Amino acid sequence: MTLNQFDCVHKEWLNSHVSKRKGEALRKLQTGHAFAEIEFLRCLWWGAFGHFNHLHPEYAIVDFADGKRYLDFAYIRSGIRIAFEIDPYGTHYDKMDRRQYSNQWVRHMHLVNDGWIIVRISLDDIRERPRLWQALLQQLIGRLFGEQESSEN
Repeated sequence: MTLNQFDCVHKEWLNSHVSKRKGEALRKLQTGHAFAEIEFLRCLWWGAFGHFNHLHPEYAIVDFADGKRYLDFAYIRSGIRIAFEIDPYGTHYDKMDRRQYSNQWVRHMHLVNDGWIIVRISLDDIRERPRLWQALLQQLIGRLFGEQESSEN
């Protein structure tokens, strides 16, 4: 699959998620699915799998305080839930105070306690080491589901 095909499939996939959302969930998808998230899809996910099956952008979860939080991506398949968080260097943490920073790790632990597998990827790695991360993602999906997804799916 080519990157031109990526653009078409990505647009169709994103539009299908947009059409199912309203209110804050729609706003979050429209504003949160931005450069870093698209680079993850283009450089890593698409290269590793060639499709977006089971992958949900800006996925809403109810947190420990009954508020909504959004994961960059959720991969949900056969009862297994994987949270993918894309972290550009400096953009998240340099704008937080110490309490907000600490709350990130509480959030992380609540996700773990709720059964989520959490994968954090730096934007630098997406740009500089895409083949490494494609292989790591293929290994993860293959280990969890007993098969290696391919671009033929």
